[in-house]
Parts: sequence; structure tokens; C-alpha cells
Amino acid sequence: MRWDNLTVDPDDSGDPGHGRAADAALFGADAVTTRTFDTPEFRGITFHEIRARSIINRVPGASRMPFEWTVNPYRGCTHACVYCFARKTHSYLDLDTGIGFDTQIVVKVNAPELLRRQLASRRWHGEHIAMGTNVDCYQRAEGRYRLMPGILAALRDHANPFSILTKGTLILRDLDLLTQAAEVTDVGVCVSVGFTDAELWRTVEPGTPAPERRLDVVRTLGEHGIGCGVLMAPVIPFLSDRPAQLRETVREIAAAGATSVTPLVLHLRPGAREWFMAWLDQHHPHLVRHYERLYAEGAYAPTWYQRRITRQVHDLAREYGIGPARSGAARRIRPAEPTPPTTSEPTQLTLL
Repeated sequence: MRWDNLTVDPDDSGDPGHGRAADAALFGADAVTTRTFDTPEFRGITFHEIRARSIINRVPGASRMPFEWTVNPYRGCTHACVYCFARKTHSYLDLDTGIGFDTQIVVKVNAPELLRRQLASRRWHGEHIAMGTNVDCYQRAEGRYRLMPGILAALRDHANPFSILTKGTLILRDLDLLTQAAEVTDVGVCVSVGFTDAELWRTVEPGTPAPERRLDVVRTLGEHGIGCGVLMAPVIPFLSDRPAQLRETVREIAAAGATSVTPLVLHLRPGAREWFMAWLDQHHPHLVRHYERLYAEGAYAPTWYQRRITRQVHDLAREYGIGPARSGAARRIRPAEPTPPTTSEPTQLTLL
């Protein structure tokens, strides 16, 4: 594994916006502790514990993300979603973007204390922070390392607005902290449920909670006064995009009490593309040529296809009484004045 390119810049103060913006400034090679745990839920997984030098990351200006700042306490993800766009980031450590991404997890063990220090810096101006947009901050590792309670407490204490996107049910552990944070700042919560097909889930998202369990999270959050949207992502061409499948997924999302549903079509960046296509060749070989044609122009499906899926899902959402989320908007947990629903089609965001 290559750690040398992650050596800390000696001039880096640890303040957000200071020093190098790339991952090369995150930690030094002498700060890594490697651990394995012989328990069923972590068998075959290696954790690399590091003491990060920066935790608030600026999103590159060319990104399609609807936010500027992120916090990612983990790299790599045991959810093992075959399509995950973040797989490419593991190549920066000379780890492979397939099994390595699923089983070699980098843990920034000092994330809560470092975040608290950076939020207090004069260089930080209280901008919105998004979490769970690279890898899931509530993946299984969080059950052992418990980084999110300290992160949420720091954001609460500094009244800093934030949002969370997750496939993990562990977020329910932190209900009290979410509620407390919402008393002083804007908090957004979104759960990712791209489809409800159990057979497809078992092969394409093998390390995640089942779709119905994720929808239970949406339901539970709602019962506690926490409005929760659903990112319907990814919609997988030829596997989860039939009208009947879209209807069933939206119907279940509505039944769970979601405040919004936003569809995103599968995109295949380098790193994820190779892993996904290998999976496709193994499980659905008859679709390989279809994918080669559909994604011939790059990482994204054609605009006409994206628009068709968006239109279908939005029509179903209106039928079932829910609407699309405003792009990049945080949702307050405490009651707020309702906002008029948008009628424009959302752009394709690179969230998953």
C-alpha cells in the first residue's frame, strides 16, 4: 500500500482552506495503525486507523455536487455497492477499487476532535457541510468506531448547518443528537433507496441493510418529527427501471412517509465502471452489450434516458403525494414554513 503520497505538508495548520486541498495533506505514513477484528461482521476486513490533519474537505469546483464542503470520516466502504463512484479514490492508496474498496477501510479516528477544532477556526465561516456523499458515514465500521456522535455534537455546539445521506440504519442511534442540532441550525437527512427488488439488492448492494429496513429508518425518523427525503439512487438501466418497478419503489417510499423523492440514474466512473461491468458480465451477461451502447459516451446515461426516468418518478411521486427535493437544500427537523414544490427537472448529481 502506498502511504508516501499522503505525507503531511509541514506548513499545514489543520485549518480548513489552508495548505493543500488534495488528499495528500491528510496524514503521514507514520500515523497509520492497521487492525483486524475476528468477529463475524468484520471478518475479512482490515481497518487502517489514521490521525487525519484535515477533515473539512472542499469539493472541487468542477464537481456536480450541490454543496461545497464535506466531512468523510471513512474511506472505503463495507456496503460493497458494485456501482459506488467512490471506488476510484482507493487507487490513490495503491488499493484496488474492487475487493480492496470493500475490505480495506481507512478510519480517521480523530475526526470528531479535529472537526471541533476546525469549526472553531477563524478561517471557517459556518458553511453547510455534507456527509455521506463519498462513502457512507453510517457503514458497519461506525458501530465499532463511533465517530458520528462526536461529529454531530461538534456541529451542534457550533450551530453549523449540515446534511447526511446514508444507506445505514445506525443513524437511528443518533436521533437525540440530530434533534438537538436541529434546535440551533439547519439539518438535512436523506436515505438512499434506489429500488425495492430484494434479489437485485442482494447482489448489487450486498453489505447494506435491506431496502425495507432503510425505509423503516425513514418511517422512524418521521415518527420522531424528523422529515427525511429519499434519494432514489441509483435507478439501474434494464434492471430496476421498468414502469412497474419504479411504481413499486415510489409507492413504498411514499408509504414510509418520505418528504421527497429524487431519482438519479446509475453513472459509471472509472474504477466503478470496471467493477460494475465485471459484476454485470457474471450476473446478467445478456445486458453487457446494452450497457456498452448506453454508456458509450462516458460515465453518464444519455440525457434523454435520464429525463425519461426523472419524469416517470416525478409523475408517480405526485400521484402518491410526495415531491422532488430542492437541489442541495437542507431540511429543518423542527417545523418550518412549507416551500412551494419545484416543477423543474433536477440535474444529474454525482451523489452515489
